[in-house]
Amino acid sequence: MSKPTAVLSALLTATVLLLSGAVLASPASAAGRDGTCATGEFCYYYNSGEAGSVSDFTDSLDDYGATQPTCYDFKGAGNGKGVCVKNNAASVWNRTSKTVRVFFNSNFAGAHQDFAAGAKGNLNATLKNNNASHEFLSAAPPSGCKTDGTNSSLPTSILVYRVSLGRVDRVDFKTYVKNVLPNEWVTSWPAESLSTGAMAVKSFGWYWALHSSRKTSGGKCFDVYDNTTSQVYRPGSAVASTSAAVDRTWSKRMTRSGNILQAHYCSTTTACGAWVTGDWLSQYGSRDQANAGKSYSAILRYYYDGIVLA
Repeated sequence: MSKPTAVLSALLTATVLLLSGAVLASPASAAGRDGTCATGEFCYYYNSGEAGSVSDFTDSLDDYGATQPTCYDFKGAGNGKGVCVKNNAASVWNRTSKTVRVFFNSNFAGAHQDFAAGAKGNLNATLKNNNASHEFLSAAPPSGCKTDGTNSSLPTSILVYRVSLGRVDRVDFKTYVKNVLPNEWVTSWPAESLSTGAMAVKSFGWYWALHSSRKTSGGKCFDVYDNTTSQVYRPGSAVASTSAAVDRTWSKRMTRSGNILQAHYCSTTTACGAWVTGDWLSQYGSRDQANAGKSYSAILRYYYDGIVLA
């Protein structure tokens, strides 16, 4: 599927700066960060083998900041004390009861490495000195071709075939949706149109996480392509307006006859040759109906026949 109009680069830049400012304001209020790796904390070490200065965390963080005095830094005694954590960690100790995922990019995006509860270990070659965010997972993620989603519960992750890179990434599902929507909807469109898009993008990905039997030429299974064959996924492309739409509709699901809807959409009612009334949504149509005052639920019901929103 394809986006009807390119996202304005100025909007993206402004949003990134806004988000960055919001994140950088928080280190002063962070509790319990004392440079000691205590029970219940996830800890980065400046050196491999859990050596050097420590930076300890009690929750997920989507961006550490990159410059002093506002960045999250290494606080413990030893090599690296005072250095910003972002892109400077070599090993970890996960003293929490949850799996913690370390990401290459900010905002829980890009390549990642998981550390089970209680695990110690070095960051791999991709993430060593290239750590930009980490997330506490509610449960250990599925492995291989498996999903933990059902028609009534969201998958925690989705397998994305990164076509140009020739690899399959297992991506946090909400991160996936937030990094698809701005590439499929115009980010300046009305909130109800963006909410409509958030529901369609989520439902399409959810459907394929449950039903895909696709495999790469090398035999690796995946759920969706990262291009217009499925939906355009670009790590790090999330912006405030579309992420807000994802957040406010995240608890909702769209089903037909009890099954998650494979929500097709296209720019207009005439742009896609496969258009079938009742099974496809018009992106521009969602904009026009939102401008006319319709809610996202009304827009979805206008385009998709027989759906239930719950």
